[in-house]
Amino acid sequence: MGQRQPSSPVGLHRVLEPAGVLPQAARRLDTGKDLWPDEVRIRVERLNLDAASFRQLERTHDGDGDRIRAAVLDIVAARGKMQNPETGSGGMLVGTVEEVGPESPLGLSVGDRVTTLVSLTLTPLVVEDGLERWDGRSEQVPCDGYAVLFGRSIAAVIPDDLPAGLSLSVMDVCGAPALTARVVAGYDEPVVAVVGGAGKSGSLSLAAAKAAGARRTIGVVPHQGEADLLTDAGIADVVAVADARDPVALSDAVTAAGGPADVTVVCVDVPGCEGGAILATADRGTVVFFSMATSFSAAALGAEGLAADVTMLVGNGYVPGHADFAISLLREHAGVRALFERRL
Repeated sequence: MGQRQPSSPVGLHRVLEPAGVLPQAARRLDTGKDLWPDEVRIRVERLNLDAASFRQLERTHDGDGDRIRAAVLDIVAARGKMQNPETGSGGMLVGTVEEVGPESPLGLSVGDRVTTLVSLTLTPLVVEDGLERWDGRSEQVPCDGYAVLFGRSIAAVIPDDLPAGLSLSVMDVCGAPALTARVVAGYDEPVVAVVGGAGKSGSLSLAAAKAAGARRTIGVVPHQGEADLLTDAGIADVVAVADARDPVALSDAVTAAGGPADVTVVCVDVPGCEGGAILATADRGTVVFFSMATSFSAAALGAEGLAADVTMLVGNGYVPGHADFAISLLREHAGVRALFERRL
């Protein structure tokens, strides 16, 4: 392999440009197939695009599947990773371990079927089949290619009792319920509102909030169709319908449902929901933003402008034990599982 720089557990050795940044911030990554001693190579079976990224691609290309597929291929070819230049987000993948470096600390073995728990925005990725089996109209993307994990990456072996697509959907959002449970546990029987409660991260967060001691859970959805789905799932004490982009409407809906909320969890994939989430939250409450469509400057300035004494957290997607916790919620709540399976 010749002389190469030493590997970095966070992947600095794979950054081609600009120099000195972490892989997530890089414009281009080295996707070479030869591994450094602490790396792992995955034969990719399926990609799961981040919801905000996929919606942006849909809007930009008028829902044309061929154009969306071409756009994803262009991004991966140009950047050596899947990172939407507009949203900055990527997603994750499922595949089979095909080579493990002798110094890898990840505990994986050749043949393990895994989901990655780090973003595609920092994962070296090569697509080898032109995404020919994908119609460009869903977040889950059949794919043949390979990806590389670093020494400090995270991956989980897929449970034997769950289909791969279902596992991938759960793992994609497993940070949300884990952090929700941690925040809720810090309050004494709080009221918890989850904006986007019928979605993947939203439904798991509702279940997590109740498990962590919420006195009342409020699931907020944008229209009656999703309200019916969430009601049938039985995972929210109250279901409210409101446009999360309308601050007053969202605040009024949460208040009418038993709020204001002590904890508000934002799990939507559209921009412009910051003000409403803040307005729907009680003084000394907490807002957790899990949407990649969030403008954090809008959130900070909005809270200041509303004189809102709230704590605002960025959901970073990693909490120790998050994968096992999310899978346990799926197994325990038939309603959560039904919502996930409906989206596959």
